Amino acid sequence: MTETAEAGLKRMTMRSWRRGMKEMDLILGPFADLHLAELSAPELALYDRLLGENDQEIYTWITGTHPTPAPYLGLLTRISAFARLHNAPH
Repeated sequence: MTETAEAGLKRMTMRSWRRGMKEMDLILGPFADLHLAELSAPELALYDRLLGENDQEIYTWITGTHPTPAPYLGLLTRISAFARLHNAPH
């Protein structure tokens, strides 16, 4: 059975908020809430693939302590920029 677009967004949003690391919850959750609906179908497929990656790996890519794999570079650049703005002191 195929997942509807709405169900896919809900699933990915939930998975963004319920990660293995609290830091990843706080990065991916707000990004998902505000930007998932804007992503194209290929970007959503890539984001869904990203959600299958290990949190510790994603965190090192977002923080720049390890190089980001080429397929994720554009998406993680966008998520990193969002996280810096969203989590900046007000």
